[in-house]
Amino acid sequence: MVDVSARVQPWLGESAFELGELRTLTERDTDLSAYPHAADVRRNVLIYSAAEMARVDRRALQAELITALADGPGVVVFTGAFPAAVVDAANAAFGDLISAQRQAGGAAGDHFGAAGVNDRVWNAAQKLALHSPDVYSAYYANDPLALVCQAWLGPRYQVTSQVNVVNPGGAAQVPHRDYHLGFVAPGQLADYPAHVHRLSPALTLQGAVAHTDMSLDSGPTMLLPYSQLFEGGYMAFNRPEFIDYFAAHQVQLPLCKGDAVFFNPALYHGAGANTSADVRRMANLLQISSPFGRAMEALDRTAMVRAVYPALRAMKAAGHPAAELLNAVVATAEGYPFPTNLDQDQPIGSLAPPSQVDVVLAALADDLTPEALDVALCDQNERRIP
Repeated sequence: MVDVSARVQPWLGESAFELGELRTLTERDTDLSAYPHAADVRRNVLIYSAAEMARVDRRALQAELITALADGPGVVVFTGAFPAAVVDAANAAFGDLISAQRQAGGAAGDHFGAAGVNDRVWNAAQKLALHSPDVYSAYYANDPLALVCQAWLGPRYQVTSQVNVVNPGGAAQVPHRDYHLGFVAPGQLADYPAHVHRLSPALTLQGAVAHTDMSLDSGPTMLLPYSQLFEGGYMAFNRPEFIDYFAAHQVQLPLCKGDAVFFNPALYHGAGANTSADVRRMANLLQISSPFGRAMEALDRTAMVRAVYPALRAMKAAGHPAAELLNAVVATAEGYPFPTNLDQDQPIGSLAPPSQVDVVLAALADDLTPEALDVALCDQNERRIP
């Protein structure tokens, strides 16, 4: 006979979010020997060298990253993830976008901070693609980014990004968890069953690429390693005692330009206060979504593909590795074929019709002109209309 009382409870009650439980989970040390591909542990955070990562078995490294993000400290740093020249080119483009945004007027809102204090560029991925396709293509061809996205979300993830510049005097964010359940009104969280609280972190990967050197006084991201293990954390993070605990136990790491941080969205975190005199702390905040979920931002991926495709053809002609082209295409195009109109967009010879990623990869393989690709994209979009 099955002991029903021993089953996992379907709803989270008060016992699921006690501060003592969070203490038990987070007050531990990260054992470097359990992560053989990591170069170091700093303040309980695993550090990986992007240069060394390229030399090891990819699947074994991804398995280790999954363990680190799911059951380990919940956060990893990749040193030297993005080349300085690529970051500098992106910074120039983002500077143009920020200047145009300022001239247009209006303050950009912030989920967890005061509007107008800092400079934030929403939908920075699409804006970069349309503003500087060559820069965008070089940026999102990045393989350390693709490696961790594939590990956490599978091969056809959805990249969105927001540039955040925290100016001197910028206040710290309140500690929080992130999308999806991190954006549900507190009064509604208890209505989501426990298995949804466990599922939500698997639908998103959070990341931040340092676009400037980030000293501790410039306020790099505050992190609470192992806090993603706290099952009741979505319901608890806005309670005063948990905010106080985070303030007393959070860690911050200085970063160099081109370093990247990736973490489980259920990890308690928040941008730090910029107490420096003159550092405008700039990061490209990456929120990468599972193809089986809903991304936070709505992107016109067809427009992005049209803008970027000539740059991708040029990269192919210049002899860039096929993996880099694939990375850029997956970051740009829609990789999931659903929802669609199955009367018109039929799965012939496969379980699903081609996705936009499939269309772009086929165009690159056949060296289609931008005009020919545009016809293929229009035909696909037409088939998908209900």
